[in-house]
Amino acid sequence: MLKIRKYASIDIGSNAVRLLISTITEPENKPVCFKKTSLVRVPIRLGQDVFVNGYISDFNVSRMNQTLKAFQLLMNCHKVEYYRACATSAMREAQNSTSLVDEVKKETGINIEVIDGSDEAAIIAATDLHELIKSEQTYIYVDVGGGSTEITIYSNGNTVISKSFNLGTVRLLNNLVSESDWENFRRWIKENTKAYSKIEMIGSGGNINHIFKASLKKTGNPLSFFYLSSYYQLLKSLTYEERIAQLYMNQDRADVIVPATEIYLTAMKYSKSRSVHVPKIGLSDGIIKSLYNEYKDK
Repeated sequence: MLKIRKYASIDIGSNAVRLLISTITEPENKPVCFKKTSLVRVPIRLGQDVFVNGYISDFNVSRMNQTLKAFQLLMNCHKVEYYRACATSAMREAQNSTSLVDEVKKETGINIEVIDGSDEAAIIAATDLHELIKSEQTYIYVDVGGGSTEITIYSNGNTVISKSFNLGTVRLLNNLVSESDWENFRRWIKENTKAYSKIEMIGSGGNINHIFKASLKKTGNPLSFFYLSSYYQLLKSLTYEERIAQLYMNQDRADVIVPATEIYLTAMKYSKSRSVHVPKIGLSDGIIKSLYNEYKDK
């Protein structure tokens, strides 16, 4: 008997708010299939408010309510059975986070969970990487967001360690990352990867996805450290306006992509990884997987 379900995840990040609706197909005696049915992204950039002023502005509170009302309507239209809404770095630090969660619940019916960095790293680590990860290989998984970067190390098919760093693209754009933050990031990677003679990187997040698309590589082929370095130099040589006009970037991508690429390159350098796989997965996919595990027997 074939089971077909629809689940949704809402990722309230520091740079954008995303709705992912997935169709989950369970053929009898065959592996379960997760298919992305709809993905909507709204660049509210909560981190710009929070990391600079400490709270989310009334203007962006209003935008949040409008966005989540729209998401609720879309979930209803798609007949979503279960959803989970998770807020990350910006909402963790916002002084008015609790009142915003209450207001959104009242206005939209959506319950927001403000998750901490370790929860975020664990959800991302739960994403289904079995098609990519080889049991005998070691990987460093780097997910770069607007407010934080989550890192997980896999070896011999198992998770070794995960950690969240307050090192994100929106923070970097606002000069809110200290040299000691960078040093902690570099030191942690170096210490936790030095035992492995060969390590490959897995990158997730909208910026690395954009870079992979620009490379014109076929799905499944990794990007080299040389390519990523060259692309970084190209990005830095262009102005914000030139990135939009010449590289066809959205306005909210053209600025954050530079610090994001710097974070990926730093992770590659200090882990001594020479290639990065880009499987197009992240927190939203991890939320869907966690929902499936929770409700699959119901």
